[in-house]
Amino acid sequence: MQILKTGTVIDFMGKRRLAMYLSVALLAVAIVALAVRGLQLGIDFTGGTLIEVGYQENVDLESVRKSLAEAGFGDSTVQHFGTLRDVLIRLAPRDTNTAELGTQVLQALAADGHKVELRRIEFVGPQVGDELTEDGALAVLVALMAILIYVGLRFEWRFAAGSVIALVHDVTITLGLFALLQVEFDLPVLAAVLAVIGYSLNDTIVVFDRIRENFRKLRKGEPAEIINRSLTETLSRTLITSLTTLLVLLALFFLGGEIIHGFALALLVGVVVGTYSSIYVASSAVLMLGVSKADLMPVEKEGVVDDRP
Repeated sequence: MQILKTGTVIDFMGKRRLAMYLSVALLAVAIVALAVRGLQLGIDFTGGTLIEVGYQENVDLESVRKSLAEAGFGDSTVQHFGTLRDVLIRLAPRDTNTAELGTQVLQALAADGHKVELRRIEFVGPQVGDELTEDGALAVLVALMAILIYVGLRFEWRFAAGSVIALVHDVTITLGLFALLQVEFDLPVLAAVLAVIGYSLNDTIVVFDRIRENFRKLRKGEPAEIINRSLTETLSRTLITSLTTLLVLLALFFLGGEIIHGFALALLVGVVVGTYSSIYVASSAVLMLGVSKADLMPVEKEGVVDDRP
C-alpha cells in the first residue's frame, strides 16, 4: 500500500503481473477444455424431444434414469421440474415420431409399477437448433462490438480495448468452466452469459469513470498511482454490489431447483470473474496500453480561461 495525502491507497497495479499469470492460466485451461471437451449443448441447440411427466409421489431421479436406460434411452437427460413429483426428460433426436416416442417413454417409466402422467411433449428440430446456435454466437459478437464502439466514444480507445479484453476474458473463462464440468449449455445459460457481459461492463465503466476523473483532477502522480487510487475509491461500491448479487444467485443455485442450475452457475462464475477483471484485467490493460494524463484531458476551447487552482 501507498499512503497519499487523501489516505490509504491499495497497490492493485503492483500485483498486476501475478494477476496476469493467473488470468493466462485460467484462459489456457478454459481454451483447452473448450477445444478438447467442448460444450455439452442442450436440446435448444442440438434438437431433440422434451417430455414432462408427473408422478403421484416423490420419485428418485436415479430410478428414472435406470428405467430409461433399460428401455434404450440411455442418452437422456433427466431432472426435477418444480417439485420432486415432476420430471423433465430431454432426448436426443430420433427417427421415431413424437407421439410414439412419448408412449415408449411412459411405458418405460411405468414398468416398475409407478403411475406416470404425460404432461407435455415438445419437439425441437435440428434446423432450429442450428439457427439458435448461430444466433447465439452472433448475439455475443454484436454485444462485444457495440460495447467497443460505446466505450470508445465515451472514453478513449485504450479504455475501449481494455473493456473488450476484460469481457472476452470473462466469457471465455465462464464457457471454459461449463466445458470442463460438462454442464448442459442451453438458452437460459446463453442468456446468463449475455447478462455477465452487461454486469462486467457496468463494473468496468464505474472504474473507468473514476480513473478518468482522477486523471483530470490530480496534478501529480504516475498513471499506476492514479489507477490505484481510483480502484481503491470504487472498491467498497464494487464489493457491496458483487456480494449482494452473489447472495441472490446462491439462493437461486441452491433453492431454485435443477432447472435453473446452469443459469445460476453461469452468473455466479461471471460475477466473481467480472469483479476480478474490472479491477485487474481492464485497468491493467489500460495501463499497459500507455494511457497518460494528456490522453484524458478535455479539449480546451479558444477563449475559455482555465480557472482551476
